[in-house]
Amino acid sequence: MKYYSLNQQAPEVSFEEAVIQGLAPDKGLYFPKEIKPLPAAFFENIDHLSNETIAYEAIKQFVGDEIPEGELKKIIAETLCFDFPTVKVEENIYSLELYHGPTMAFKDVGARFMSRCLAYFNQNKPHQKNTVLVATSGDTGGAVASGFLGVPGVDVVILYPSGKVSDIQERQLTTLGQNVRALEVDGVFDDCQDMVKKAFLDESLAHLNLTSANSINIARWLPQMFYFIFAYKQLRKTQKPLVVSCPSGNFGNICAGIMAKRLGLPILHFVAATNINDTVPEFLKTGKYEPKPSKATLSNAMDVGNPSNFIRIRALYHDDLEQFKKDFTSFSYTDAQTVDAMKQVYDQTGYIAEPHGAVGYLGLKEELKGYKNAVGVFLETAHPIKFLDTVEKELNITLPIPEQIQTVMGKEKIKKPIKTYDELKDFLNALS
Repeated sequence: MKYYSLNQQAPEVSFEEAVIQGLAPDKGLYFPKEIKPLPAAFFENIDHLSNETIAYEAIKQFVGDEIPEGELKKIIAETLCFDFPTVKVEENIYSLELYHGPTMAFKDVGARFMSRCLAYFNQNKPHQKNTVLVATSGDTGGAVASGFLGVPGVDVVILYPSGKVSDIQERQLTTLGQNVRALEVDGVFDDCQDMVKKAFLDESLAHLNLTSANSINIARWLPQMFYFIFAYKQLRKTQKPLVVSCPSGNFGNICAGIMAKRLGLPILHFVAATNINDTVPEFLKTGKYEPKPSKATLSNAMDVGNPSNFIRIRALYHDDLEQFKKDFTSFSYTDAQTVDAMKQVYDQTGYIAEPHGAVGYLGLKEELKGYKNAVGVFLETAHPIKFLDTVEKELNITLPIPEQIQTVMGKEKIKKPIKTYDELKDFLNALS
């Protein structure tokens, strides 16, 4: 499989090169040159397939022969070592819980897959060293820290916006030590992401072999296809068309869902539910894509004003806005609406939705008004414990601390405050 830059000013590369580079030299995101649908029989017989088999069949064309079948299956088995249950919340509405992994966030899948691919590519390069540089608005940092912890030949540097991630999210990326380092940026997520992108293009840092573990990296992004297929497998028994609502920030998750549809997955419609960072909902209204500075909200992982992966979605639809609208809608919600949804769901059903899932629920409810016979699923992308203060305050409950979270509580947060790109550059140079 070859990958090309969506800016189309860089050479085509292999899967390995795309993983290691993260971002193309022309600042473009890598995209597969070809997408082959899976046989119809794959989806017709999906009830009889294991999650590992499903994932292997979905991803193998994008890896090609660069990782042998046995090794790829081993990577997938280590990636998918937890459950992805759909939970009935209301009639015809289900939650897809993606938080049963080691850091209790959906990003565990991509982070674990990418870290193991990178380890495979580095195993015969004893003198090769990579620096994984990643910006996080919440859960990416913890998932990457956990996924890459102790991986030989890899340093991990995580940038996060000061005061704009939850206490538990911050603990997950600042307390592990070893090869993981955290930089607390005086700014918002977009500032962190801009610094990361600038570093990738800084030739004076070439010796560090920088790569990204944000969803701009194909090995972080593509595995997110898996759980859309898992959801279909579980809900196929309803014999109703499937509408999927994704709480969306950088739009990697929903883009992976659209990729799964390109493989033949029978999803009727996608909903991108956002908070007040509404660049994409506004684009659908006006036809003009106008990024804007991000604003802080209760659903902090979605506080993105210029979602990187939206260009991949546009590529999937060849910039045909009308065709895009047939498959895709997007709605935005305020913090007040988010809290109201959390309370409504809990009071009526007993289900605990954290702020991101509540936004996804709102988008799903809105979209389902237009369907008489559909079943809907919204993604619960992180465990409610990650947003302990908000959930306990608004729902007037006390959450038990899961084992995965107990391991980081009480540990010292080790972080370095920075304000400028030059400070990031000095820090990275000090690693070498």
